[in-house]
Amino acid sequence: MSNSPAYTPPAVWTWNKENGGRFASINRPISGPTHDKELPVGRHPLQLYSLATPNGVKVTVMLEELLALGHAGAEYDAWLIRIGDGDQFGSGFVQVNPNSKIPALMDRSGPEPVRVFESGAILLYLAEKFGAFLPTEQPARAECLSWLFWQMGSAPYLGGGFGHFYAYAPTKIEYAIDRFAMEAKRQLDVLDRRLSESRYLAGDDYTVADIAVWPWYGALAKGQLYEAGEFLQVQEYTHVLRWADEIAQRPAARRGRMVNRVSGQPASQLHERHDASDFDTRTQDKLAASGG
Repeated sequence: MSNSPAYTPPAVWTWNKENGGRFASINRPISGPTHDKELPVGRHPLQLYSLATPNGVKVTVMLEELLALGHAGAEYDAWLIRIGDGDQFGSGFVQVNPNSKIPALMDRSGPEPVRVFESGAILLYLAEKFGAFLPTEQPARAECLSWLFWQMGSAPYLGGGFGHFYAYAPTKIEYAIDRFAMEAKRQLDVLDRRLSESRYLAGDDYTVADIAVWPWYGALAKGQLYEAGEFLQVQEYTHVLRWADEIAQRPAARRGRMVNRVSGQPASQLHERHDASDFDTRTQDKLAASGG
């Protein structure tokens, strides 16, 4: 362990705006909007406000998978929310998600708009709405929901824990990195053991559980998250790698990963999605080539 002086918490915690690292400008201990800004509304029944973080990718993959099954009602507009610029604190976004986190969904297909926030809730809502990617019979349904909620409970340890202290924290803290690296590897081992006995998380069929877990742990296992593949020795988790590669070959998963993406190769970035043809005409490489 390092010889850094021990930290003694004060009697009363106070917010130090300068001590937030990369996300200091958007993290704060209060909720609510910081500015007035209405959200745009497109022509489709489903309006998604998001960014291609792992939590955002879950929902765009789900929507693309539903469309691939022929569910025309799953057509959607995906509007880009730049969280680094604080878009999630606009008044319109806060009305859809009072927690000011992406993704957020408005379903305008019925007589009254329905808001849905929290990525797991959105996946479950869409699965039930369209009757897809969620088993209807037990015990498969219970297995699927267990893995879906496992992901929702485990991701804060991976993203807010390991990812923050390993990749984003202004100071590298040995204890914090060790603690969360251990937990990240334990979670990968949980998945690897399950996938050693099952093609997908809930059994033989691809479900919302796989859609939820893949953008986090699939990306981690493939070295695409936090550039931590070597550090965590992800090659050990051969069953997770097999599963991650299989999902990555799905055309809908590839499309979903592109939507609202603002990093990586220009050909992988579709900042906003309003029509299926946008994948062919509106990626950043095509816009640059056309001068658009």
